[in-house]
Amino acid sequence: MTSRKWMGLAGAVVLVLACGAPESKDIGGWDRSDETSTATIEHGPWQEILDAYVRADDSGVNLFDYAGMSANAGDTAKLSAYIDYLQGQDPLAYSRDEQMAFWINLYNAVTVQVVLSEYPVDSIKEIHEGVIPNTGPWQDPHAAVNGRDLSLDDIEHGILRPLWRDQRIHYAVNCAAYGCPHLLATAFTAANTEELLEQGARDYVNNARGVDFVDEDFIVVSSIYDWYTEDFGNTEESVVAHLIDYADEDLAARLEGFEGSIDYEYDWSLNEP
Repeated sequence: MTSRKWMGLAGAVVLVLACGAPESKDIGGWDRSDETSTATIEHGPWQEILDAYVRADDSGVNLFDYAGMSANAGDTAKLSAYIDYLQGQDPLAYSRDEQMAFWINLYNAVTVQVVLSEYPVDSIKEIHEGVIPNTGPWQDPHAAVNGRDLSLDDIEHGILRPLWRDQRIHYAVNCAAYGCPHLLATAFTAANTEELLEQGARDYVNNARGVDFVDEDFIVVSSIYDWYTEDFGNTEESVVAHLIDYADEDLAARLEGFEGSIDYEYDWSLNEP
């Protein structure tokens, strides 16, 4: 299991065995690009924020210093200005590769802003506008692009997943939870997206948050592989095959031919130091 202490606080850590995760469904209007365009979107301010506030813990998990950033008015203003800048872009006027980096960075930057807006919290699941507690902010509109209000779910499940159909998107967008794949310390660009998607997959699979052997006949894997099993082949066998693809040599050898039991867990505590 992850090295972080499992806490009993309501909303802080949740062991999820099943979840009605959002389906991948095109929300329409975003499946267009200009492949003749050589224009780029500037992500320098986001890189400066990542440089200043992303730190790895002793087990190699990237954490974000929300406390430090919330105390720095200049950097919170920089984040707001960066998000405003992204919202002022028309992603349809850019190449498809430029678009993918745009949507991933927008998702991650808005997620940080959402947490900061309510900080301190034990879990992002505590942040919500509805009446049902601990449902999180994902269905609330937090961005507007081309005059359309968008939620975090719209960006991830209505644009990124259905239009790119790349399982590695799950390793790129960060939901501000300790159990989530990294908030990578490098901003996505059209030039580095492929490299970062591969890095995100390897980092997660080879950390106990992704897959952890309890013994040779029992492994615990991230609930991501349960919630979004359709993206990983729809069977436990296909999930294990995916893990093998990104596992280091020792882990891959243990997963080869694995026929034991699989359980799913997820740590919803905030990804902060």
